[in-house]
Amino acid sequence: MRILLVDDEVELTDPLSRVLTREGYTVDAAYDGANGSQLATASNYDLLILDWMLPGKTGLEICQELRRQGKNTPVLFLTAKDTLDDRVQGLDAGADDYLVKPFELRELLARVRALLRRGGSQTYETTPGRLVVADLELDCDNQVAYRQGRIIELSQKESQLLQYFMEHTGQLLTHAQIMEHLWQDEEQPSSNVIAALIRLLRRKIEVGKETTLIHTVYGKGYRFGAAFVEAI
Repeated sequence: MRILLVDDEVELTDPLSRVLTREGYTVDAAYDGANGSQLATASNYDLLILDWMLPGKTGLEICQELRRQGKNTPVLFLTAKDTLDDRVQGLDAGADDYLVKPFELRELLARVRALLRRGGSQTYETTPGRLVVADLELDCDNQVAYRQGRIIELSQKESQLLQYFMEHTGQLLTHAQIMEHLWQDEEQPSSNVIAALIRLLRRKIEVGKETTLIHTVYGKGYRFGAAFVEAI
């Protein structure tokens, strides 16, 4: 497993790199936002550990850039910012988890293990036209999804919505973004149509004790994925 650690505090970054290496991870380290951004963009990592405040470019900016590029690599923020607004801002930027400095090493290692396990929730394409997130697979061409042995028939809009979610796993998608995507060249319906469509989709892809995939971010929109931090 490859981890990129970006933090300008050398007294933290170097010892932490050694600890993660002893845990069996391959670790690259950067000490400023510019180099961190370059490494994150150029290479494929299983996890990014980013300090929020970095010289040159902030961890928040790096995370936002990666999400705009369609990269769903898990991101763990390390930061002294500890208000609820700060946590929400980081998560809205596309981060997966958040750890406030100073922190216990064993807690950081537990968060790292959890995020790497959760890496299976990232979107990947098995064959052209098929997307997978966690245990959900979507056949985009045939408007059919599969989950835990179930065949899920979808309407055209449901399939388009699910594909949009799966292609943007972990990102906050606003009502306006969803509306624009689903009705690009059509007359847009009333705003409550989105909520109704999502209710229908949830009933089809989240049955019984199956893991929740569509998460409501109240007053803003929705985020798709297998798990997110409770602080949301």
